[in-house]
Formats: sequence, C-alpha cells, structure tokens
Amino acid sequence: MKLFEKCKIGNMEVKNRIVMTPMAVDADPDGGFSEENVAYYAERAKGGVGLIITGYSAESDTYEITTCTKLDNFGKIGRASEVVKACHAYGAKVCMQLGPGLGRIYFNDVNTPPYSASGDVASYWNKDLMCKPLSKEDIQTIVYEVGREALIAKRSGADAVELRAYGGYLVDQFMTSLWNHRTDEYGGSLENRLRFIMELIDSIQENCGKDYPLIVKYNPYHAIEGGRQIEEGQEIARRLEQKGVHALHVDKGCYEVWYNAITTVYQKDGHQLDMAAAIKQAVNIPVIAQGKLNDPSVAEQALRDNKTDFIGLGHSLLADAHWGNKVKTGQVKDIIPCIGCNECLRHHFSNLHITCTVNPQLHKENMNMLDPIKEPKKVLVVGGGPGGMQAALTASSRGHLVSLWEKNDRLGGLLWAAGGPDFKYSVRDYTEYMIRQVDKANINVRLMTEADVDGILKGGFDYVIIATGAESFIPSLKGINGKYVYTSTDVLMDRASVEGNRVAVIGGGLVGCETAIHLAQKGKEVMVIEMLDDILATAEHCVNNDLSLRHLLEANKIAIHTNTKLAEVQDGQIMIETGGKSVEIPCDAVVIASGYVSSNQLVVDLDGLVEYTVIGDNLKPRKIFNAVHEGFDIGRTV
Repeated sequence: MKLFEKCKIGNMEVKNRIVMTPMAVDADPDGGFSEENVAYYAERAKGGVGLIITGYSAESDTYEITTCTKLDNFGKIGRASEVVKACHAYGAKVCMQLGPGLGRIYFNDVNTPPYSASGDVASYWNKDLMCKPLSKEDIQTIVYEVGREALIAKRSGADAVELRAYGGYLVDQFMTSLWNHRTDEYGGSLENRLRFIMELIDSIQENCGKDYPLIVKYNPYHAIEGGRQIEEGQEIARRLEQKGVHALHVDKGCYEVWYNAITTVYQKDGHQLDMAAAIKQAVNIPVIAQGKLNDPSVAEQALRDNKTDFIGLGHSLLADAHWGNKVKTGQVKDIIPCIGCNECLRHHFSNLHITCTVNPQLHKENMNMLDPIKEPKKVLVVGGGPGGMQAALTASSRGHLVSLWEKNDRLGGLLWAAGGPDFKYSVRDYTEYMIRQVDKANINVRLMTEADVDGILKGGFDYVIIATGAESFIPSLKGINGKYVYTSTDVLMDRASVEGNRVAVIGGGLVGCETAIHLAQKGKEVMVIEMLDDILATAEHCVNNDLSLRHLLEANKIAIHTNTKLAEVQDGQIMIETGGKSVEIPCDAVVIASGYVSSNQLVVDLDGLVEYTVIGDNLKPRKIFNAVHEGFDIGRTV
C-alpha cells in the first residue's frame, strides 16, 4: 500500500504517509506539555502514525491568554522533549505546530475586543464588537516571538515545525481581503497581505536554518462569500514554495462554515481531496490532505490518484490510536470508527477534559484503567444498546463472567435509529463494529430475551447492569394513534414506511431534524413543527455540527415552523397552534420526534433484591456519549 511508503518533507524522512493532524490538548497549568500529553502522543506513535503534528502551541500570552500548550520560554524544552522522545521510540517523527493566535476568533469577554489585522472587522463571537488592529510594532513583536518559539521546538528535538496560517485565525486574517482592510504595507495587494506570513517564515528560518523542515498549514479555499478562492490559494502555494517552505498542509473553510474544516457526521468521505489535488498541481513540494479520510480505502485511493502526498487524520486517531497498525495488518474491521459527533471539540470549548464518545480512554493513556479482576463476578448486562455493549465488553476484558440479554433480535438498540439516515453511515459503522467486538469477546449473548426479576434471580448473578434504554415519548393528543402517525424511531429503523408525500415531523430537536432530512432525501415534502422559538434549542452538540445540520435542512428545502404546537391530527391535515391562532395544514403523514422516556420498570422490580447499576438512557435519555462512558465506567469498576 502507498500508505506505508516512506516519504520525505525536506530532509526529514517519514516512515509512512500517515500524519496525525494538530488537535488541542489539555496542558500543564503553565502551558507546558504534561505527562498526559506525552502518553497521548506516544500511543498514536505506537499505533503506527508516521508524522505527529502536535496541537497548537502559543508563542506567548502577550496578545491572547490561552489554555493550550505554550512554547514561550526555554524552560518548556524539557517537557516538550519528553513528547519527542516518546514518539521517536516508535519510529514516528514529531512536528510542533506554532504561530500567532486566533485574532477575531479569540474570546476573552463580551467587552474586550480581540486583536486582528483590521479595526473595522467584527469579533466572530460578538458582531457588535470591533477588533483592535495590530500595530506595526505589535506585528514585529509577534514575528520575533514566533521565531523564538520555533527555536524552542527545535531544541526540544522536534523534527519539524508547522506554522498555523489557516482556519480564519490571525495569520489567515492578514492573508485574506475579507478580513484585512489595512492601508499600510500589510494590506491591499496579495503581496502585502502575505507580508506578515513571509516575515514569520523569515523569523523561523533565521532561528532554525532554512534546511529545518517547515510546513505551513493554510486555507486555499474558504467556501464562503468574499473568502479565498482556489485560484488565489494556488498562487499562495507557489509563493510559499518559493519562500522555502518544505510542505503544505491544506484545509478548507473557516468558522463561518466550520464543518468544512472540522468535519462532522454529516460530511462525506474525502470532501477536501479535490482542493488538495488543485494545490498539488501547483507546486512541487509535498501536500498533506485531510477531511474525513478515516476509510483506509479512500485514503489509499487518494494517494494512488496523486491527489495528495500524505494522509492527515485527526479525530479518527482520537477514536482509535492504532488506525495505522490495524490497516497495515489487515484488521480494518477492528478500527473504532469516529462517528463525527465532535464531543471532543465540544468538551474543549466547554473547558472540560477532552475525551471521545467511542474511546473513553482518550487522554487517559497514562492511567491503567482496566486492571484484571482478582475475583471474577457473574455479571448480567440487560440491554444491548451502546451502553450495554460497552459495559459488557469492558467487564469481560477484565475477567468477569458476563452475560448480555437483549429483548430484540439484534444488538444495537437505538444506535440503529441514530445511524438510520444515509448521511449517518458513520454511526451505522460504529454499531456494526461494536456488535463484532461483542461477538468476538467471551460474552454469553442471549437475544430475544426479556429480562424479568425471576429470570435474573434464577441466574444467580452477583451484579446486574441495567441498560434497557428509552422509548419514544408520545404526546396525548387527539388523533395521535391514527393510521398515518409514526415514531421517528420506527422511521429511522425502517420499521415503518411513511405513506404519502407531505410529512409533518413533530419536534425540532436533533432527532426531529435528522428525521426530516432523512425523509426529504427520500423525496418527501417535509415540514418541522417546533414548540420553542428555534430548532435544535435543546441539542447539546458542537457548533460545527449545528451549522452543518442547519445547512442540510436548508439544502433539502425543509419548512420550519417554530413557536408552533401540534394540537390535533386529522385525516389529511394537522391542526397547529401558532401566534394565538389555530391553523389547519394539509398533511399526509405525521412523524413524532418529541423525545424519549426511560424504561424504568425493571429498576423498580429489582430494587433491594440484587446489587445493580443503571446506565445510559435507562438513567436519563441523553446521548451516545453518556451511554458509552457510563458503560465503560461501570465495566471497569464492578
């Protein structure tokens, strides 16, 4: 496979073409790399990555205070070198991403303007707050600090550095006419707009030497009105090559269309490859592509088609650090699929510990979380959804004698509904992966088995994990039990075929919106009825997922009715209440997506009879994340 061919960036030889792209980490309080960071990167190196690009490190706190890693003084060399040594032990090269900060994307508080290229550009987070332009003296301070930062990285043993110039962050703001309205030598023409990045490159080369491998990550195409078009992106690529840059790491989008940059479950595989190919045609230095390349066949074909020189993987390496080794040894079916939920990103932006829905051990690699049990227990897991399967797998891996009972004819539970739409194939892949792992494990699985107190007590179990999930909530309304009324669960799991063409989806939460798109893509004319003043108001998901889902709703021409309540279902129409009035709307079918209620009867019946724990939706209807992590936690502690 071309994936495992050696390849060079400047004078740096990389053992294969797999690159771990930069993602934020939780640093030590002073911004130094932590022991947790060392173990995290080392695990990816052990897993077969050829080149690891560490998450962004700030050059200082002069203009922005950040919680990420910082290479702002030479005292950070010791801890940074531990990252390098740990990765080198497995044959991986290490590149440290560095450079100026966020610019207009930076948020301190609602009244403090962030620095940017221009003073007439609004803060991304507060459109009424204008940015503070960096003076020429400020620019030179940053140029000096970035050069110093590169030297710190080199002295730490890093094999290369990557300059951050993408994503609508500060350097990109200088490079882009949409955000750069300066009238001095740093604004106007493309040459002037590139002056800042060229001075940063000069500073890095002066400190580290022109032969020291330097990668620039930038956006050839922003995919927004007024943003960079691919022709300018190609010209920038040529100028960066002439400047002595050794490789280009290309990215698409910016915060306005964040889902193009940090992809979600809704994007297609390889959606940035055509852009990468256009840049590769413009230069003779290596190109690193990214953008949902976690399918090994897609990645390999991109290399064979000469669209890129390296395959950049981000969240897929959070889900499974051993992606590379599993591909190399033919264990593709054992790769933990990233489901594009972006809980990792949401946790980071919420100042929570960064973790992963499908990999509860992310950023805990330095903890021995699965000690073998000395006295195995006879454990019963009731319910074969995500939480139940994870609990069974974790408990079994520690040596417990595990039985898993599922009332339906297959494992998976509501994962099958979550992965029902064609655009949610990543969740479907994860469902099938989990079932395969259960099949291979030492777990006694019984399908079509309804758990009750007598059966559980007769089984003589030492511990019971109740993960029976939740059921669709059906509001009590006239006509709700009609022939052409369906639940979103039945629709998404193909247990019901929706009759007619005009469909009303009741509930504009995450499930309702995804169901609406699913039906629209099947040719239905769909409307969403939502009681609140906006759709997705109760969805706890990342901003880029929200943006992408709203884009899909618009693209599929779905009518949205907010501040609207379903009052009655009638033949051929529904009665709604909106603005204090009752309105009849023609409608052939109704799909209820008004939430879920937990299945609690077994909990009530078992109370006091056996030791048990309730997890997942059975405890409270929430997300896949909660079910998997609660299953993992009880499995490792029982």
